[in-house]
Amino acid sequence: MASITLKGNTIHTNGTLPEVGQKAPDFELVNTDLSTIKLSDYKGSRVVLNIFPSIDTGICAASVREFNKEASHLSNTKVLCISRDLPFAQARFCGAEGLDNVINHSDFKNGDFGKNYGVEIIDGPMQGLHSRAVIVLDEDANVVYTEQVPEIVQEPDYSAALKTLS
Repeated sequence: MASITLKGNTIHTNGTLPEVGQKAPDFELVNTDLSTIKLSDYKGSRVVLNIFPSIDTGICAASVREFNKEASHLSNTKVLCISRDLPFAQARFCGAEGLDNVINHSDFKNGDFGKNYGVEIIDGPMQGLHSRAVIVLDEDANVVYTEQVPEIVQEPDYSAALKTLS
């Protein structure tokens, strides 16, 4: 269990992020076209998992915009933006913002991604949503970087995550 804060108030996740050096757990998420996607579908590509509570909050939206900007410079890398938002909300946001370098996936069906990656918030007003975290995987889905952002209203350390891809 990780302790994080929401505007200074302590909340908790159901576990901890996968450790650097270990194989990332496979997952099934819902794409914006309602198809199912798995981590194994990205085999051979480096993957950035930008995980957050909701696309409809300022910091979450900022992280999607920033990773979209950075993704255009990354070779053989997919940036997945993952939340419990409905796929329709994710598609609406990226469409309205003109963001096409990131891929949105939803964990709305059963929350298994959040549970398996240790990012499900288990108490407080955001219970059931994902904490803010970044996980970077190599081409073989091995974890090469993790960041559990300690304060929900804080942006992730983009440069630290992207540095692992250079």
